[in-house]
Amino acid sequence: MKRYKMTIAYDGSKYYGWQVQVQSPTVQECLEKALSTIAKQSIIVTGAGRTDSGVHALAQVAHFDFPDIMSNVQLLLALRTKLPLSIQVYEIEEVHADFHARYDAKERTYQYIITLNQTPFNYLYKTYFPRKKIDIEKFIDCIPYFIGEHDFTSFAKPSPKITNHLCDIQNITIEKINDDIIIEITANRFLHNMVRRMVGAMVSVSHKSLQPCIITEWIESKKHSQKNYATAPPNGLYLKYIKY
Repeated sequence: MKRYKMTIAYDGSKYYGWQVQVQSPTVQECLEKALSTIAKQSIIVTGAGRTDSGVHALAQVAHFDFPDIMSNVQLLLALRTKLPLSIQVYEIEEVHADFHARYDAKERTYQYIITLNQTPFNYLYKTYFPRKKIDIEKFIDCIPYFIGEHDFTSFAKPSPKITNHLCDIQNITIEKINDDIIIEITANRFLHNMVRRMVGAMVSVSHKSLQPCIITEWIESKKHSQKNYATAPPNGLYLKYIKY
């Protein structure tokens, strides 16, 4: 068996998230079924991150062990024939046996797209906030209060398996392109729902005309349950890049 690393893009609106679960289909499930069919044995795929239902990926990374029966190119071409159009594998490369898609990642970048003009053609891939005052300058003013290492308990969905809530936000960019506001956030790690709650907090600051420094107050409260802001919808969220 050899270990392989693959880079994948997918349309999250078609799936109940990345991870195999009772609800079907999931991205991991589709990839494992396709690889298992080719290998004629069970193949397990491990992703760098577990995106939720409706969340998209531009460059998810995963690893898997596979029999030494074909070249990287042959495996890539064979896999593409077994996958739906909503999942695209860009690249497959052989890696060291101890490579781990999740634990070896140094940083991740997520992108969130807010549209100011919802249409029937973008509602699955961008988020529209009806009746909310969206001020990009207010969004930008929030950036310094998120940057750095903080305990992001207040921006995470509670999970008994997660005891460490420290994350180092390394960079945030926000720009307006036509009718879209594009937010990009890079960190060493992210917690469940973290990006969506950060976006929700920015929307709350903008809509309620709050002082952006209130972000610090919300971070320091370290409470999973928050009434100050909502978790933004999943359809505007993309896993954009993972650095190793």
